[in-house]
Amino acid sequence: MVVVISGKETDLEGMSVRRLLPQRACRSVGPFVFFDHMGPVSFEAGNGIDVPPHPHIGLATVTYLFEGRILHHDSLGNKLEISPGDLNWMTAGRGIVHSERETSDLRHSDHDLHGLQLWVALPEAEEDCAPDFTHIRKEDLPVIHEAGLHMRLIAGEAFGQTAPVPVKSKLFYLDVHMDGGAQLLLPGENQEAALYIIEGSLRVDGVHHEAFSFVYIAPEEIPDIVAENHCRVMLLGGLPLGHRHIWWNFVSSRKDRIQKAKDDWQNRHFDPVPGEDDFVPLPGGVAKVSPPPAS
Repeated sequence: MVVVISGKETDLEGMSVRRLLPQRACRSVGPFVFFDHMGPVSFEAGNGIDVPPHPHIGLATVTYLFEGRILHHDSLGNKLEISPGDLNWMTAGRGIVHSERETSDLRHSDHDLHGLQLWVALPEAEEDCAPDFTHIRKEDLPVIHEAGLHMRLIAGEAFGQTAPVPVKSKLFYLDVHMDGGAQLLLPGENQEAALYIIEGSLRVDGVHHEAFSFVYIAPEEIPDIVAENHCRVMLLGGLPLGHRHIWWNFVSSRKDRIQKAKDDWQNRHFDPVPGEDDFVPLPGGVAKVSPPPAS
């Protein structure tokens, strides 16, 4: 089965954000349960993103930029800028809080921003693990060159390489540049996969797909993927982890765990981001999450 998904566009912090996952036609791809495409956007001086501290549980956030820089600051005390090609991997586990902003120096001039943020669900046994943060520079991510393909492995395992990122399940995530006419094979057997085209166009089993197309590929498929021109595509996938509940920034296999996270955030039980006092209220107040059915 091959499914083509169109993103739902919203405005966030003055820029267009295209949400590809979750969608009714595709809730997840392997362990990936959330996929946002930010921009591209050009900010005038004085403007930019300024996302105050907010919480996460039960997932890892994966931030990857094509243009611009974002200042990450979290409740573990980590504070650094993400640059294009770097990987920010934040494991929320039992709970973490972070802000995503731009430095005042950057905001003083016109600047561009363009990137992706994905969420990876954690295996049930790891959903309440200790929070952690890993930043990998672009130069330290594996690069793979094959006929007409120029790939950077952002996370997981693919094509005989392993990225230096502490993943907790079987997955792959790559930034792939394809020369015109190049053919792309999927890296894992019996794994779900998806292609997201950043620029250019390609054919999947003879069907044309343009930029911003998200193409889900079921594990049993062995598709013919050929670039029609120079094409940049994000390739992701892995082994599914089972159904996950998603509410706001919380992901869990258990509804009661999401309810606890809501209560903890409302009652200020999450560790704060050092030096940041902003508080983002729960969307819609403190509406209850229905308890799981009795077994």
